[in-house]
Amino acid sequence: MIVCVCRRVSDRDIARHARAGMSFDDIQFELGVATQCGQCECTAREVVAQCGGGHAVAALRQETAVVQLAPSIRESKAWAPSPSAAA
Repeated sequence: MIVCVCRRVSDRDIARHARAGMSFDDIQFELGVATQCGQCECTAREVVAQCGGGHAVAALRQETAVVQLAPSIRESKAWAPSPSAAA
């Protein structure tokens, strides 16, 4: 899912960098997330918080890693969960 529309940065991009040990500031510099309108900063920080620290990079495969949606996204009226998400 796209978190930063201005820079077209997805939650997977942010999560991959966070799992590699990058801080939010590092990710912001590298990807440009939350550097234009700023509307995505809260959600981007939540993704970093979920994925950063305590996750072994070697134990995760980037292709199969699953990122849970931040509460602000799950509660958004724009979010339409898939039928399988309810199971």
